[in-house]
Amino acid sequence: MTPTEILKEEHKEIRRMLKILGKAAEKLKKGEEVERDVLEKILEFIRVFADECHHGKEEDLLFPAMEIAGIPKESGPIGVMLFEHNVGREAVRGMREGIEEFFNGNENARKKITENAERYIELLESHIFKEDNILYPMADMHLSDEQQNELLEKFEEVEKSMGEGVHHSFLELIENLESYFNIKGGQE
Repeated sequence: MTPTEILKEEHKEIRRMLKILGKAAEKLKKGEEVERDVLEKILEFIRVFADECHHGKEEDLLFPAMEIAGIPKESGPIGVMLFEHNVGREAVRGMREGIEEFFNGNENARKKITENAERYIELLESHIFKEDNILYPMADMHLSDEQQNELLEKFEEVEKSMGEGVHHSFLELIENLESYFNIKGGQE
């Protein structure tokens, strides 16, 4: 697999979690209950898998390699992706604050959770589309085989630094939450 193929595979897992987050937001919006533990696990996946691991690979490894290969960071696609990563982090922060407020008795915080969840889902769906169809093909065209192999080695180091079995445990979490929300095989 190439580095961008690995990132595309991770996108599939992230999109499955976005579906789960959408179901949780939908239930909250209807006034139904969602266990705090479920919401916390969704945010943990986003924080560790989507942000630290996936976005970390992009921000710390892929994007700098693309810059070296001549793709501009400022006023170019890399800059847009970095900006969107930060907008996503703001939405996650809003969800986290909303969850805290909600489970401390503020019923109105439901809205804060759902609005930030919907914002995050919409952003990430668009973001993933742009990366898969514009940015990654651009990287594949500009990065040499040597750069690609170097990225693969560094991606492996990121996985190891996360800890043994962490990636697999997140896949299990997705499956468990799909079952919890009655999403079959990634589909409702």
